Amino acid sequence: MDSTRQSKIARLIQKELSDIFQQQTRTMHGVLVSVSVCRISPDLSVCRAYLSVFPSERAKEIVDNINANMRQIRYELGQRTRHQLRIIPELKFFVDDSLDYAEHIDELLSQ
Repeated sequence: MDSTRQSKIARLIQKELSDIFQQQTRTMHGVLVSVSVCRISPDLSVCRAYLSVFPSERAKEIVDNINANMRQIRYELGQRTRHQLRIIPELKFFVDDSLDYAEHIDELLSQ
């Protein structure tokens, strides 16, 4: 059960990460990265961000690349939220494959 503070910080981080990824993927034609969910720990030290990547075939490659550049992303997040947050949480990125799962279930039901 998330507190109000956790929810507000998670929404703020989700919005800012979405902006960061939108700017970074402009140069990569045909790739779309969106932040579907951010979950923050009760002590506000760790944020788990779930990323939805299109095309889904490149999702693992793109999320691995994002995890490799985590320091730069965290720094950029800190610059954007320096007036709202004292401590920038540690970021962990995961692939959100819920859309692929829902599509697979639809295929099975339509047969």
